[in-house]
Amino acid sequence: MTQPAPVRTLISPARYVQARGALSRLGEFLAPLGSTPLVVADDVVWKLVEHDVRASLSAADLPLTRTGMGVYATAAEVDRVVGEIAAAGADVCVAVGGGSTIDTVKAAGHLAGIRWASVPTVASTDAPCSALSVIYTPDGAFEEYRFFPRNPDLVLVDTHVVAQAPARFLVAGVGDALATWLEARATAAAHAGTMAGGLPLETGTALARLSWDILWENALPAIEAVREHLVTPAVEKVVEANTLLSGLGFESGGLAAAHAIHNGLTAAEATHGLTHGQKVNIGSLTQLVLEGAPSAEVRAFVEFTTRVGLPTTLTEVGLGVDDVEELTRVAEAATAEGETIHNMPFPVRVPELVDALRSIEGLSRGVRAEAGLHEPVPYQAH
Repeated sequence: MTQPAPVRTLISPARYVQARGALSRLGEFLAPLGSTPLVVADDVVWKLVEHDVRASLSAADLPLTRTGMGVYATAAEVDRVVGEIAAAGADVCVAVGGGSTIDTVKAAGHLAGIRWASVPTVASTDAPCSALSVIYTPDGAFEEYRFFPRNPDLVLVDTHVVAQAPARFLVAGVGDALATWLEARATAAAHAGTMAGGLPLETGTALARLSWDILWENALPAIEAVREHLVTPAVEKVVEANTLLSGLGFESGGLAAAHAIHNGLTAAEATHGLTHGQKVNIGSLTQLVLEGAPSAEVRAFVEFTTRVGLPTTLTEVGLGVDDVEELTRVAEAATAEGETIHNMPFPVRVPELVDALRSIEGLSRGVRAEAGLHEPVPYQAH
């Protein structure tokens, strides 16, 4: 019997809302989704948003029940939130905060059989829009991906709130989002599958490229604006690139080596205090080395991401060229069965990946020295 042709597909959240002051309209957009929301936010975030969330839900005649959030999206934290959903009789779960809170709510909402919404308070990852959660161990090491049959029902981003957060979160989001195009083009070249459950459409690949183009044009002025807690057109564009375009691009365009290397890096205890985007940037540069990308492209990437404030050396993520045993563990985790590094257009083995990781130290130091950029500073885990 003839095998059916593989599908090409794209998935996305049901509604995406972004604006300065959007949090004041949260209740308006939640009301069509449910009548009894459970809000999940850690104590730090809640102090910042409680007034606006309460006022918005009250204006929409919605009750407010809130529960806290731990450090990581762990299996235990997901199960705890499922219990909170049941106790509140909630029919929609709302994540207010960063990627860990959002991934926890997606997983809990799915298990509880209710709808879920993402309200990111930082633009540091592309987690808000996706139909998957990254689950970690209590110590912060990658454990598994969990996939869901649908994306969030609502993603609402208040750019004023995002601009009040430390600029390092926006920087991290740029690191995560820059990988989107590098991985999507590798996936397309390999005719590999995506997180959306099929081959990429031209649309998904094009959205990944659009994210890249917006960031190269707007990331530096946006970061400067956020350092002053300002919302400018560049900030609006970068928030959209980091959140929506990167979310659609990674999920429907495809992941490859960069995020697999990130997952491998989580196995190294020295990296646990780093943001997701910082580790992804090391993965992106290493992927370029594995590809044998043109030297001009590699040099431009090192210079640009250094100016953005992202690490481009092992030193900056607490590792070293001579840490061969540690780097081998990273490479083994990154090349494990089922990892997205196998979406590359060629096989990647542990020895090649270890050498590629070791090579970026001298490569980046040389590029940075020629460009007059600062020397790498050793990272100390806290």
